[in-house]
Amino acid sequence: MTFIPPNALGPVARAGAGVAQRPKVSFEFSPPKTPEAEASLWEAIRRLEPLNPEFVSVTYGAGGSTRERTHRTVVRMLKETRLKPAAHLTCVEASRAEVDEVVADYWAAGIRHIVALRGDPPGALGGVYQPRADGYLNATELTTGIRAIAPFEVSVSLYPQKHPESPSLDHDIDVLKAKIDAGATRAITQFFFDIDAFLRFMDKVRAAGITIPISPGVMPVSNYKGLVRMAAPCGIPVPAWLANLFDGLDKDPETRKLIAASVATEMCARLAEEGFSDFHFYTLNRADLVYAICRVLGVREDGPQPVTEAA
Repeated sequence: MTFIPPNALGPVARAGAGVAQRPKVSFEFSPPKTPEAEASLWEAIRRLEPLNPEFVSVTYGAGGSTRERTHRTVVRMLKETRLKPAAHLTCVEASRAEVDEVVADYWAAGIRHIVALRGDPPGALGGVYQPRADGYLNATELTTGIRAIAPFEVSVSLYPQKHPESPSLDHDIDVLKAKIDAGATRAITQFFFDIDAFLRFMDKVRAAGITIPISPGVMPVSNYKGLVRMAAPCGIPVPAWLANLFDGLDKDPETRKLIAASVATEMCARLAEEGFSDFHFYTLNRADLVYAICRVLGVREDGPQPVTEAA
């Protein structure tokens, strides 16, 4: 039998060897619009809850369009699960007083973590943002306002391939510093596919003296056309190799799911080998792909430990 040295295996196989430390994970959900969507959401929540994530976040629609549904979802999570819910909050289409009221309501309800975002304007993603004269100007001001009300944990966003409205990556790093000075305690990146570019960006971030936890955002999407629609307004390049993998599979959802899981798992396994120990999954309110990826990374329910090869 031919001996294959361990370094000949890919990062997924090496992750399965069970020698790496269990990473920290977090999951993002969206508030449901219909009773059917709510049932699907809670099926995903129950499936992922036993993995004991660091926290789970619930999004806030453009222009605050899901304010009540977001609040209802995070409060239900707090009451009915062991999860630590974080509520997204934006500056868009609301006065400071209105936003402050939402923040105070979250604290009174027992929520202790907010994801502070500038937010997208109402309508299509990528529209022109116009701050209200009586509102918070951006996520930095919003973070300051949140921390003035109560000692929340505050997560903020980070674009590893440049925010579409930013002049440069250096400017994005300066904005992150300002958010940290305002009280941000963690950053979550937008999803990406160019790992080498991400690693170069993170080298610049750490070289700038930024030490807060930064979770790479992972989007395991099996609908390629939907992915392109989401990526374009955010300025996220979608590589040609990914298009090739999904080519001709419009009517084959099961194969698309397998490919999506493979791509996201490979990314996470490689990032884990590069020293990253926090991952934030954009679940799109589905659990199957995320659950499989977490299992490869060693994130499992409490129970028997992974089998390791004898020495």
